[in-house]
Amino acid sequence: MTLPGPLGTPNRPAVAAVAAAAVPAAVLAVALLGAGLARTGTGELRIPAAGATSLLRVLLLAGLALAAGELAGAGPLPRPLAVPGALLAAAASTGLLLLLAAVSGLSLPVVHGLREGRLLLVTANACLLAAVCAASRRPGLAALPLAAAVVAEALRAHPEAAGFGVGAGPTVVHLTAASLWTGTLLYVLKVVRLRGGGREVFLRYARMAACVFVALAATGTASTLRRLPPEAALSTAYGRVLLVKLALFGGAGLLALAARSRLLSGTDARPPARVEPAVLAVIVALSALLTVAPDPRRPLF
Repeated sequence: MTLPGPLGTPNRPAVAAVAAAAVPAAVLAVALLGAGLARTGTGELRIPAAGATSLLRVLLLAGLALAAGELAGAGPLPRPLAVPGALLAAAASTGLLLLLAAVSGLSLPVVHGLREGRLLLVTANACLLAAVCAASRRPGLAALPLAAAVVAEALRAHPEAAGFGVGAGPTVVHLTAASLWTGTLLYVLKVVRLRGGGREVFLRYARMAACVFVALAATGTASTLRRLPPEAALSTAYGRVLLVKLALFGGAGLLALAARSRLLSGTDARPPARVEPAVLAVIVALSALLTVAPDPRRPLF
């Protein structure tokens, strides 16, 4: 028997509010505390300002996802998020540039001359230009500066490569696919909430998501095999974070399959699709942690 009131049927708005607060809290905890926890017992050196760097990178990736997802969704909304998303990414890139100057003890003009500083500057300016394009009458033009920002981020994530090499190329595909998966899913859920129904919207997204999932799996596997020695999987911070990320990636894939199965059977696909962004948000935070984890290929001592 279901009891009435607070002891009976769950209050859906209250549950939604708790979930909405829990996800940002989890992402914040992972970004700020994850590097230290993953490094425990590994003997690896502490990375200066790892928590702040991870948090700013989470904001950067989130901004890129919001902007790219809305462009891929190809439909106007009452309150579009492409402009705020691009501005968030630009602000996060600027914050990373300022943090780099603070941690290194160098002046901004000197930092601008460094490879990482130049790439951060390119990312910030590209995202600002994307925001301007998204606010114009031809928002599709924002795809070009967003692509430039993704390329700059891929090159920055692989300082060992002098050019667009083996590491940076797959990373461009990986970042693009991750932004499209997360951002377009949020766009689709927003369309369904504002306009009701939305089976055809989900069907279009499901076809795109299948390709994106394959691209993420392929590039992620290639990056793992290239960068993580098998013996370092549990003995390094990078390996530990990556294993958790892979487990959550599998969970997100199962949620996507469940939503697709419900969609094809004619039932409501929204329940698993609504959980999926929360899992993807934590995956984004773990991806940010990987950028501040010590290189697992290097000796510990």
